[in-house]
Amino acid sequence: MTAGKLAVTQHKVTRTELVAEEWLDLESRARPTVFLSWQWLGQWLAVYQPSASLLRVTEGDRVIGLGLVVVCDERRHGVLRSRCLRLHQTGSKVLDQIWIEYNGFLAETGRERAVAQACLEHLAKPDQDWDEFVIGAIDSDEADFYAQALGLHKHLRWEAPCYGVDLVELRSTGHPYLETLSRNTRYQINRAHRLYENRGPVELVRPDNLQDALAVFDSIGPRHLERWGNGPDQSGFANPDFVRFHRALIKSQWTAGGVDLVSVRAGDDIIASFYNLLHDQVVYFYLGGMMTETDNKLKPGLLGHALCIEDYRHHGFHYYDFMGGDERYKANLGQLHRQLVQVSLQRPRFKLKLENALREAKQHWLKEPGEGYGR
Repeated sequence: MTAGKLAVTQHKVTRTELVAEEWLDLESRARPTVFLSWQWLGQWLAVYQPSASLLRVTEGDRVIGLGLVVVCDERRHGVLRSRCLRLHQTGSKVLDQIWIEYNGFLAETGRERAVAQACLEHLAKPDQDWDEFVIGAIDSDEADFYAQALGLHKHLRWEAPCYGVDLVELRSTGHPYLETLSRNTRYQINRAHRLYENRGPVELVRPDNLQDALAVFDSIGPRHLERWGNGPDQSGFANPDFVRFHRALIKSQWTAGGVDLVSVRAGDDIIASFYNLLHDQVVYFYLGGMMTETDNKLKPGLLGHALCIEDYRHHGFHYYDFMGGDERYKANLGQLHRQLVQVSLQRPRFKLKLENALREAKQHWLKEPGEGYGR
């Protein structure tokens, strides 16, 4: 199908090495986040081996856009079956817990909207067998564009703000990072630093080799489980497929500088450890594990992030991205830079219209008892 002078083709992925060649070539002409880089998606294909199809957008002989889609069945409420098309996800909760962010189509710089439009028009063809196009986490403005391009109902499944620190701007001011924070946040970090110094020197430490890097990742697990829980949709460390993916990613990327495992040591204690993705001079904070302290004046997470931000600034990185999440510490340490959403773009199916009507009725019913309270 064409969109202007653009042509879109679609075929099943059978040889990952051929996809890698095309993807890396286009990536060199694009500005993807880490989640649209081969660094991430190459591991996704290698580890999970999804039944994916490659969308290729060409202009003449030149590839200017790529995307990987998977079709799966989703069952809800015990009775509703919906055929879902997903971009760079499998549709399996346990496999998708790695949770891609800043999703979209890989596109040559400056052609992002044209590529998305061409792909969406292709996917909207009548012979494309799906009920819902589930995409996320994606910029909320992009989600609106996708919905308008397809002319479909947009159901919001998830949303969260994104916070981060512009390290280029920070360097240009010549001021320490702590001076950019509120008085209260700065006080908490400085107080925690002083208290931890009673245990010994406070410093960032990194592993010396790959095995040590994997050991740091594994050591985060118990603390992450303690903080987030071991149930479904809680800590990924309770999910063997989540752990399998990230251990493979670390094995592939640690030596190449695509991931960073950094810990904060106070005397003999490791008080915090962070697992970050690195791509194109951007630091993506993915997860961390903090020591549980009985004294609430001790803030290992706040202190650890502050030390990491200064360290990455010193080493010339451009941005420290906390990614999606409305946790208070992210708002205290960074600036809001976008809103992420996961949406379902729904074809006009009776079963989906009925589900939405029942959902709205339920929400209205739940709101009724509280109407007028607090006025």
